[in-house]
Amino acid sequence: MSKTKITVAYGDGIGPDIMQATLDILYAAGAQIETDVIEIGEKVYLKGITSGIEPSAWDSLRETKVFLKSPITTPQGGGFKSLNVTTRKSLGLYANVRPCRAFSPFVKTNHPKTDMVIIRENEEDLYAGIEHRQTDEVYQCLKLISRPGSEKIIRYAFEYAKKYGRKKVTCMSKDNIMKLSDGLFHKVFDEIAQEYPEIETNHMIIDIGSAMIADRPETLDVIVTLNLYGDIISDIAAQITGSVGLGGSANVGQEVAMFEAIHGSAPDIAGKDIANPSGLLNGAVMMLVHIGQPEIAEKVSNAWMKTLEDGMHTADIYQEGLSKKKVGTKEFAQEVIKRLGQVPQTMTPAKFDQGADSSFTIKLKERKKAKKELVGVDVFIDWDKDNRDPNVLGDQLAQINLNGLKLKMITNRGVKVYPGGMKETFCTDHWRCRFTKADGGSINNATVIELLSKIDSMQLDAIKTENLYTFDGQLGYSLGQGE
Repeated sequence: MSKTKITVAYGDGIGPDIMQATLDILYAAGAQIETDVIEIGEKVYLKGITSGIEPSAWDSLRETKVFLKSPITTPQGGGFKSLNVTTRKSLGLYANVRPCRAFSPFVKTNHPKTDMVIIRENEEDLYAGIEHRQTDEVYQCLKLISRPGSEKIIRYAFEYAKKYGRKKVTCMSKDNIMKLSDGLFHKVFDEIAQEYPEIETNHMIIDIGSAMIADRPETLDVIVTLNLYGDIISDIAAQITGSVGLGGSANVGQEVAMFEAIHGSAPDIAGKDIANPSGLLNGAVMMLVHIGQPEIAEKVSNAWMKTLEDGMHTADIYQEGLSKKKVGTKEFAQEVIKRLGQVPQTMTPAKFDQGADSSFTIKLKERKKAKKELVGVDVFIDWDKDNRDPNVLGDQLAQINLNGLKLKMITNRGVKVYPGGMKETFCTDHWRCRFTKADGGSINNATVIELLSKIDSMQLDAIKTENLYTFDGQLGYSLGQGE
């Protein structure tokens, strides 16, 4: 077998320790890989490169299209961006795949039947990282959800379930509150589910879904969800199986894939030879399957499980009465290497089919573009006068009438305060002032510009606008309370 070239990054904190342990096991198992090592993380950040990766490193990733990555440390402050987010978005790694399985009784868990896969959207949502400080008191983070992004990850989840013989796909969102953004995700899920009648489907609001993961994970199979929710629940799921330190993940795109542990760089234990390399090793097993070496993946996974069965445990999973020996990072790797060729006796041995990688060709459905009409505008105003009495601001803005474009309401942090607000409502210095056109009226962007000019002439500080549209006659914005 010819060797597959992969890009490797040793990372920060415990990263070098667990990467070396992982590579030692892979080479001992006969993995046919050749590594191209790149530097990422803290040292690169401190050179003033805010992305955490040298520009030349992208060349390696484009060449190999396979990235085995240790965790890194992102310095606080200074405008440094998450390298994980940058890599996922820049290379189109839209699907994050995190298997969460219990290894009971060898790793302590209250949920020994847990065997789920969390498939998380990887490119958008709040992780777009678009934030603004708008007033002295109020900060904003934009949540961006697209139909193509939703369709890609949801189709991926169903294709994954189909390929791996999974029986059910559960969608988790918060569309009872975010009816447009999360509502779109749920709607697309329902549409695509109809194309897979052989697979059971259901939807859960993310809060009760998280509770089910923590309390009855055995009832869940494949979960598909948005970026932030997926990040949170995958750590919950990993922890209930026994330890976040055991979890590996794949980040998959149409051309490139990245494999890593789900945990962080843990700088407090760096260099102490006590870190558990299992998370990165399990990520590497997924990588081996992806690059067409399933037999090596089986050998590594089975030796790792046999090591757990034999009670050779790192400190994070060590338990008196069950573990036989507490081992460090290097010794754990050697124990796994000793067991290459063996299979677990109690846990189900690993079996990976040739070609059972995590990549799928996803084709988006063609859609007719909706007719878009401008029907109003939300103007956000920074205002901190007259004891923040919304009636003062509202009565002033109510004087404006441009081609039938008039003030309809004012909200403060989403709560209607004008007209007819409640005196008990606490108000910040951040006001959403909604202007809508009268029935039969017609407005355009020039009208909005004229409106802003009027507001400016009143010596009011307009900090942001959001145009209000309908699409094929359907509202493209959320209503305020009482609107």
